Amino acid sequence: MLFMVEMTVNIPHDMPAEVAADIKAREKQYSQDLQRAGKWPHIWRVVGQYRNVSIFDVQDNEELHNLLSGLPLFPYMDIQVTALCRHPSAI
Repeated sequence: MLFMVEMTVNIPHDMPAEVAADIKAREKQYSQDLQRAGKWPHIWRVVGQYRNVSIFDVQDNEELHNLLSGLPLFPYMDIQVTALCRHPSAI
């Protein structure tokens, strides 16, 4: 199943810089592992924001939920999920 996932990151301003840097490093590794595994085939940055639009290719809602909740930045994210299906006019 394909899902469009919009993630906005809201790291607290009072979080120590070294803590934020550690979380971001773990986030990068986790997301790149999912990309290599084919679960996260597309990710785009939204210009001027700490936000991305991504496409996930997973078995079902539960797998998506588990992958998203495993993101190290998950506690600091606002996430919107949209299920996708192939458009009949697509070639």
